[in-house]
Amino acid sequence: MSNIKSIEKIINLPPMHWVGDGFRVHNFIPQVIAQERVTPFIMMDHGAKFVFPPSLTPRGVGVHPHRGFETVTIAYKGKVAHHDSAGNSGIIEEGGVQWMTAGSGILHKEYHEKKFSKAGGEFQMVQLWVNLPSQHKMTTPNYQGLEQSQFPVVELENGLGKIQIISGEYQNNIGPATTFSPINLWNVHLKSVQNKVSNGEIEKNRIANGDELDDAIKSEKLILPKNFNTMMLVVEGEATVNSQNIQRDQMVLFKNDGEVIELSTNSEATILLLSGEPINEPIFSYGPFVMNTKEEIIQAFEDLQNGKFGYLE
Repeated sequence: MSNIKSIEKIINLPPMHWVGDGFRVHNFIPQVIAQERVTPFIMMDHGAKFVFPPSLTPRGVGVHPHRGFETVTIAYKGKVAHHDSAGNSGIIEEGGVQWMTAGSGILHKEYHEKKFSKAGGEFQMVQLWVNLPSQHKMTTPNYQGLEQSQFPVVELENGLGKIQIISGEYQNNIGPATTFSPINLWNVHLKSVQNKVSNGEIEKNRIANGDELDDAIKSEKLILPKNFNTMMLVVEGEATVNSQNIQRDQMVLFKNDGEVIELSTNSEATILLLSGEPINEPIFSYGPFVMNTKEEIIQAFEDLQNGKFGYLE
């Protein structure tokens, strides 16, 4: 099929490292995939499922600065509390997303929510850094706290699952997160092909049209822009992606050579899909700052020292 978005690479879970004492993560970007290859996505830490023991002192990461990009935290298991120097605070609940625009500069801290920390339990999250185009790097900091109930849900064509749209658009359904460049960020939830057969849940109209059973349930086809940099992370279960079996915690990087991704599964599966229009500008990153030039990084450190990022205890 000529318009298939073919697989460039399947990436196993990278080695683990800690961010603070509360975030046990595996870095796909830029440790394994270069920022320039998958822009606008310039950092991706996958907090694979892990059980934290109870703690009276919430684990987390203390006050730190950001400038020039956005942080996106997607919560699958567990709860995270946060505060920033713009006066924003809140709790990221399971199924929710925090989309923070650091822009011109902000101080931020995040840690396990108190009740979750005290009880302990499963923790599973993804954090992305999304680049800002040069004309928006010094935009006013902003915060979008999004609950699961806000995400439009699109039933997949063959009835084998659904898409929750965080940002971007699918079949005229638009996600609530606003972005500075075109970005599709979706949670794709697939149902078991075997369950569909045993439960007899094949769409009647497909059978009426003379479709074979295997064809009716074989796969779902997602349509995405050819030029967008596109990845998939299997968060739960396992899935068949363009005829390749992908296990939990594996990442798929696609070539920019087609528009169609074929999906199916023999088990329940949750997949995070990331697809964005490239920002073809220089990337100069250092620590918590992502700008276009070395001079802008130096200026960021000077502004931080001069108190221009605000104050946060």
